[in-house]
Amino acid sequence: MIRVFSHWVQPATIIGVVSDFAFILLGIGIAFAWVGQGLPVELDVVVIYSLVLAVTMLMLNASLGFYHRVQTHNFFQTRARAILTLHLSIPIAYGLYLLLPMTAVNKQFLQLSVMGAVFGMLVNRLRAYHMPPPQIMMSRVLIFGCGDKALEIARIISKSDRYVDIVGYVPGPTGEKCCVPAEQVVSTDSSLAMTARRHDVDEIIIAITERRGGAMPLRELLDCKLYGVRVLDLATHFEQFLGQIRLDSLKASYLIFGSGFRQTFMRNAVKRVFDIFCSLILLTLAAPMMIVAALAIVVESGFPVFYRQERVGLDGRPFNVIKFRSMRTDAEKDGKPRWATSGDSRVTRVGRIIRKLRIDELPQLISVLKGDMSLVGPRPERQFFVEKLTQEIPFYAVRHSVKPGVTGWAQVRYPYGASVEDSAQKLQYDLYYVKNHTLFLDMVILFETVGVVLSGKGAQ
Repeated sequence: MIRVFSHWVQPATIIGVVSDFAFILLGIGIAFAWVGQGLPVELDVVVIYSLVLAVTMLMLNASLGFYHRVQTHNFFQTRARAILTLHLSIPIAYGLYLLLPMTAVNKQFLQLSVMGAVFGMLVNRLRAYHMPPPQIMMSRVLIFGCGDKALEIARIISKSDRYVDIVGYVPGPTGEKCCVPAEQVVSTDSSLAMTARRHDVDEIIIAITERRGGAMPLRELLDCKLYGVRVLDLATHFEQFLGQIRLDSLKASYLIFGSGFRQTFMRNAVKRVFDIFCSLILLTLAAPMMIVAALAIVVESGFPVFYRQERVGLDGRPFNVIKFRSMRTDAEKDGKPRWATSGDSRVTRVGRIIRKLRIDELPQLISVLKGDMSLVGPRPERQFFVEKLTQEIPFYAVRHSVKPGVTGWAQVRYPYGASVEDSAQKLQYDLYYVKNHTLFLDMVILFETVGVVLSGKGAQ
């Protein structure tokens, strides 16, 4: 894994971005060499056009989830997204063509370069997304432990990370019950370091719950590290490879002594300026859509148009969140708070549409301008649920160390949750964000939010 501005990125993702960028430049370069033989083509304009188009296409691919570290789409879903990308890229390309001072004869150049480059890039993206990864990009992992925890970790890794090849399991010296298949237990007739070298292991994951009383062969693990083998505990592995800090492997010492969780003045100032700038732009662009949504709400169910509710914000302080009203006015007439669920009968017809398109969230941009929220952060919850979840889920209060957000790492990584179990799952992503949040990660989340909105994933 490679750390980019505190955010862990897979080498495969970086390779995918670079190769897609190269496809655009190569396609335009070939067209330039062809057309430029007999037609006037301004080289400086070609360079600007190709770079802008390449960056735009990378942003579009990121928005539609082509660079996700965890593969969540089947081939048909990916193909549908590729077709959508193709339909969106052509108007974008022609829009850039109109903005740049290119001569009329360059229209032929534009058609050749854009169609060839975009088509080649999308074919490459489909191939890379679903073909088995090359062996050189695989990470060979040895799991230290063979109990329930080791088996669970292997199941999670196999399901979510196709770039990991589990070599086998090494029994811990604690005499724990072996739960893994016997044929997958690696022979330990030599030292752990020699075993790792014999099987060409890149990483060892510690998957034992009891680490006291000599359960951890510290000297052997140190030898492994000195030989170039990464040694990670469960929390660190899942943070780097899945972008989450798992509660079942988390200890307070990891949060206290580990890196991250830095809330500096400069970081907060940059985030605040970014929030104000982007919120003003989004409110301006979304104003017509918000007016239409408000009129539709009034026509169907009358006033009020907006829904105000107290939520818990930074440092546990309450604030009023503002949304378009998507439920009946008597949705909670008994006064008892409850989560929204799939097919909730309290949701109006207009409310179902604006929830699907996330239009109901747009008024929260006002809260961002006021400083109660940020564009990116953990989802703000009601005080009733916060008190309940804080009692039942460890470290839940940590998410209140940053401002809540209109969107967030948990929102783009996990579908809408309506239970304590869902909240625990989303907290694992919130903890990762709180630990590693930077402007770079905020931009990654905003791009992925576009893909979530376009796909309607997680809407209730």
